Amino acid sequence: MSKKIYEIVDKLPTGGLTVRALKTLDTVVPGQWNNLVGFDHTIKTVTGETDEAMVQAIGERAIALFNDKKQGYQSALWLYETVDSASGLLGAAALANRIGQDTFLGFLKNLSPKPEKAQTIDLVVKLVAEVVAFCKISGIPGDSLGDFLAALGDYSSESLIRMAALVSFDGIIPLGADFSLKALNAIKGMGPGDLDGNQTFKGIKQEIPGNNDKAKLSFMTEAFESTQGWMDRFVSDNNITQSKLVDNLAGFIEGSQGKLDYLGAFLDMSVKYYEHTGTQTLARRLIERAVAEI
Repeated sequence: MSKKIYEIVDKLPTGGLTVRALKTLDTVVPGQWNNLVGFDHTIKTVTGETDEAMVQAIGERAIALFNDKKQGYQSALWLYETVDSASGLLGAAALANRIGQDTFLGFLKNLSPKPEKAQTIDLVVKLVAEVVAFCKISGIPGDSLGDFLAALGDYSSESLIRMAALVSFDGIIPLGADFSLKALNAIKGMGPGDLDGNQTFKGIKQEIPGNNDKAKLSFMTEAFESTQGWMDRFVSDNNITQSKLVDNLAGFIEGSQGKLDYLGAFLDMSVKYYEHTGTQTLARRLIERAVAEI
């Protein structure tokens, strides 16, 4: 990877649709997310360090760790970026399908996946991306579900807001309040062939544990089922409802109320929350490790 981690963190947006959408989740998890932008600023915020020489030393160590291909940091960043990019293609396809139903261009719906089925796979694959990226950052095997579930209970800041966005934008808004049960039942009823045409699955397929599509689907199902309890408790504990989420988003996405299929597709195409918060999580973990090693 030729990308420089300090440049990526420096170039994170301070505004725009992704940031605005994430800020609406402050009503869900108040005060959890601070949109950390800028590599040096992130170092100072995470560590509380003010000495410029120490900030530079921490930054240099963090950059060296990221550049070390024996570590999993580059792969984790690729996962965060790719799962958002692939999801955007799904959003475009879902929107084309919706337009096909509402206009004379009915043939469009035959060129697009069924939105609910595609959204279910998208949701499950994004969760798996979270599991695998966590494992890569932690330096453990990518199928370490137990370690992920143990850590999930302690998620905060960027990591927690990312899970809040997953539950809200990819779960409740497109699939409804019972999204976790609906998605689990759907994925349990699928076979490897159902994954073939899904862009999100194909985007990160190489990183999903399993020697073939059947094994990968099995891991996806196990990961989602294992995390279902946490997601349901999260929704219940934070009183997250579809209407509450849509009302918050309606503040800047005109006409979204009553058009959940349009809204879901719009979020898929326009809100890159995995890449944005994933980069922030990665930077935080690099900095924490760099401090520990200096």
